Amino acid sequence: MRNTHAAMPVKKTAPSIDTTTEEKIKAAAHAVFRRKGFAATRTRDIADEAKINLALLNYYFRSKQKLFELIMFETVTGFINNMQTVFNDASTSLERKIQLVAERYIDLFIADPEIPLFIMSELRNPDLEILQKLPALHVILKSTFILQYKNAVVSGKITEPNPLHFLMNLMGLTIFPFIGSPMLKKLGKLTNREFDALMQERKKLIPVWIKAMSRAKY
Repeated sequence: MRNTHAAMPVKKTAPSIDTTTEEKIKAAAHAVFRRKGFAATRTRDIADEAKINLALLNYYFRSKQKLFELIMFETVTGFINNMQTVFNDASTSLERKIQLVAERYIDLFIADPEIPLFIMSELRNPDLEILQKLPALHVILKSTFILQYKNAVVSGKITEPNPLHFLMNLMGLTIFPFIGSPMLKKLGKLTNREFDALMQERKKLIPVWIKAMSRAKY
């Protein structure tokens, strides 16, 4: 008997997304971008680092630019969220917040010393729009920390009215040693272990220096 029914079209299904492979690619991209920077990195470098073929990487992430922006966004967001969590805690004083920022970032950079230079160098790229996508930056400027800072200015405990100067001093004292670590290690003839010990000392020193600068008159 002849079959009069038309053959049903075969429905094509897209390959499923393997989150394990995706995370492997992202981890490789983190490593390569931090080591070589955006300009010097090729997608093949990332594929080799992840131990996958280039076609598979291109399937998950269509371009080096898109992958880089994702890595940068995750890195910068994590960096800012560390600060935001501390700054919006209403239960801690301004002085305690300074201690926590110094402690958290020094611990973070000792564990992953390439983060500061990676962020600072790559964010200068005018083609990236990451800063515009980070609402946390605006949250910081409206945080409990800023309110406490302004109250300290009104009460005369802090002489500098602009909190941005305060933030630049705090972040500079915390971040710069890691950015300049190759020079500082050579200058002080320090091993990696000795440099890390020096950074641990700064956890106590930075709040003291910030307090002194905050009360400076000019």
